[in-house]
Amino acid sequence: MSIELTSEHGCFGGVQGYYRMDSAACGGTMRFAVYQPPQARERRVPVLYFLAGLTCNEETASVKAGAQRVAAELGLMLVMPDTSPRDTGFEGATGDWEFGEAAGFYLDATQAPWSSRFRMETHVMHELPAVIADHFPADPSRTGITGHSMGGHGALTLALRHPDRYRSLSAFAPIVAPSKVPWGEKAFSRYLGDHRRVWAEHDACELVRRRAFAGPILIDQGLDDKFLATQLQPERFEAACAEAGQALTLRRHAGYDHGYYFIASFIEDHLRHHAAQLA
Repeated sequence: MSIELTSEHGCFGGVQGYYRMDSAACGGTMRFAVYQPPQARERRVPVLYFLAGLTCNEETASVKAGAQRVAAELGLMLVMPDTSPRDTGFEGATGDWEFGEAAGFYLDATQAPWSSRFRMETHVMHELPAVIADHFPADPSRTGITGHSMGGHGALTLALRHPDRYRSLSAFAPIVAPSKVPWGEKAFSRYLGDHRRVWAEHDACELVRRRAFAGPILIDQGLDDKFLATQLQPERFEAACAEAGQALTLRRHAGYDHGYYFIASFIEDHLRHHAAQLA
């Protein structure tokens, strides 16, 4: 599958690039970003996917998270997909920041019209990794995943749904129980219909109770996050992991909100967590 380079920038001895590709899963052009550390010029390197949250795109984490310096030190390739298909033309796909374009929730929709283009799980799990393996010096056997908010939900659920794919897992302020909070209820009812059994297949709390992730999970959560009580509720995942015997480090931080200043403050810890698991 071919890709198109849209821009490229030297960064901490490596290269930050922005690309686009034709996506069969999403029925159009999808954008993504890749940071290649300096070690990638000499050998294949481990890969960390970063899934961004509501309203975001492939540039958000690459510009705001401040991950490249430590990724260059550790020899980690960073892959940052967009958060949904774009320019779909569907009624209701724009105008609501909690749903539709920029809010794909990293699942494959089953309900029309969304099912024809909102197939982000297939894109992130199959299409994009194939492109990364073909066009970049990545080692697919050493792959980790992280994300923020909706992207934290995506990281947790994709890792738990596909346990053989990822060797490391973390999240920032993830939506851990989307089937029980307003953000998830809005998205799931439209993408997946009214069948809550189907919703449970994309709920990290439900998934971890069935099968724990093979390695430790790291989660950071700001205590000044305005979405903490209504949308995030990390205590639900903490309890589910305790029931399942899942190794979890859940760190709560006073004074931090939901934004990228919070992520930038702790991204180094996450990168080192992944590097250790992918070594």
